[in-house]
Amino acid sequence: MATPDQIETRGALTPDRPLSGLTWLRVGGPADWLFQPADREDLCRFLSQLDPSIPVFPIGVGSNLIVRDGGIRGVVIRLGRGFNSIETGADTVTAGAAALDAHVARKAAEAGLDLTFLRTIPGAIGGAVRMNAGCYGTYIADHLIEAEAVTRDGQPVTMTPDDLNFAYRQTALPPDWLITRATFRAAPGDPAELAARMEAQLARRDETQPTKDRSAGSTFRNPAGYSSTGQPDDSHDLKAWKLIDDAGLRGKRLGGAQMSEKHSNFLINAENATAADLEELGELVRKKVYRESGIQLEWEIMRVGDRPSEKI
Repeated sequence: MATPDQIETRGALTPDRPLSGLTWLRVGGPADWLFQPADREDLCRFLSQLDPSIPVFPIGVGSNLIVRDGGIRGVVIRLGRGFNSIETGADTVTAGAAALDAHVARKAAEAGLDLTFLRTIPGAIGGAVRMNAGCYGTYIADHLIEAEAVTRDGQPVTMTPDDLNFAYRQTALPPDWLITRATFRAAPGDPAELAARMEAQLARRDETQPTKDRSAGSTFRNPAGYSSTGQPDDSHDLKAWKLIDDAGLRGKRLGGAQMSEKHSNFLINAENATAADLEELGELVRKKVYRESGIQLEWEIMRVGDRPSEKI
């Protein structure tokens, strides 16, 4: 088995690559290696030859990610132009993992197919499938027919919704497998009406969320409520932003990080924040919300990599 530099690739392989420019929050240290495969064949060949002891971490467009300041050990893999196709059928849409969610929604609408829920979801299709992304009560799980992936050892596989075992904001997909494309079922709709609906969604989002700031979307998951018997009960409809507000943390700052004044469940890079600033503020919020309400908020933003003191 080989180290990354011993493998012949057609895509770009870059050592010690800074990752801050690849995330929406613009923070984070370097990856030991960043690999951007040319296509699925290039990806499969690389992974099949890569020493299995070397960690692999897939990254999309970095819309839901904090990379810690010490960076990521091993190989970070980012899919690009070879994985961004969008094809429409009579009632299906097939999109590459690197296709932006918003682009897929627009392309589907132009073909008279309704995937409008994707329009305001930040990120790309690979990440959307991995985390069962959703908006306005509709989720990837409601539309997915199948997803193609490549395993850590370089084998292509096709996965059904049952294989992925969808749950709230998560799937059973192994963390070092890479989604390469997905096919969705979509209901028919009038293109003009679908376009108007998406414009209304965008307007609503811009009114309520800090879309002009550097953020990674919702910071914490909305917690499930509990019935008198201790069972989860979604009818309680608890909102993370309300718990944060009630704890007096709207607008709270730590270093260059801030909980947004516009939407208190958005963690933003307000002024040259480090990854440590952002993560520490998030943990401060979690602790104070727990003290005030007894509810433990769970991170929705993925936090990966090493703190500087941990990098060897």
